[in-house]
Amino acid sequence: MSSLDRSTLRERALHALRTAILAGQYQPGEHLGEVELASRLGISRGTVREALRHLQQEGLLVPAARGMLQVHRLSPTEVHELYEVRAALESLAVAGVIASAGRQAAVEELRRGLIRLDQAGDFTAQVEADLGFHLLLCELSGNSILVRTWRHLEGPIRVTVMSAGNEQRRLPMSAARHKPIVDAIERGDEAGALDVLRGHMALASSQLASPDDRTSAS
Repeated sequence: MSSLDRSTLRERALHALRTAILAGQYQPGEHLGEVELASRLGISRGTVREALRHLQQEGLLVPAARGMLQVHRLSPTEVHELYEVRAALESLAVAGVIASAGRQAAVEELRRGLIRLDQAGDFTAQVEADLGFHLLLCELSGNSILVRTWRHLEGPIRVTVMSAGNEQRRLPMSAARHKPIVDAIERGDEAGALDVLRGHMALASSQLASPDDRTSAS
């Protein structure tokens, strides 16, 4: 039972820390100290250390000075690379959806995703609706490896977007920016859908990778 309890504590600590990072409670570049976290969570430093190592494997934390870990702050180059990979994955998803026999049903689900985007209130809700739309697009492709790969990028994407948080960066997350993708999928226009999707990713990448804005937002 002791090992089970330890595993449960580690999972709870991992969930709490991951949630805090993705919600923006810890900003990119901020150090996470084992002693402070252990005291705050009421668990041992060893359990905290295991959770932090797991978050490092997920790409949310990176090594810092004095053996500490800090929330990953992606460089402008890394942001561009991240969105290049997103564009490639989601282009594959678009092609899969268009080629599938269930394309019309997929379009209906994506339009419900557009409604959620349109109804999202605050910035956090908009981020959730935006990522939910893109994850849905990948899921509708029917490619499980594609979905797992996209999910591996979700943490860095969230940290990058949440650390921005200004009005300019709301624009790529609007329903109006996503609707042309769905319209092209409904028409079976793969070239048109890919063109809109890649432009969408290029816009987001350009805004999120802006050094001046990233500095002012942090």
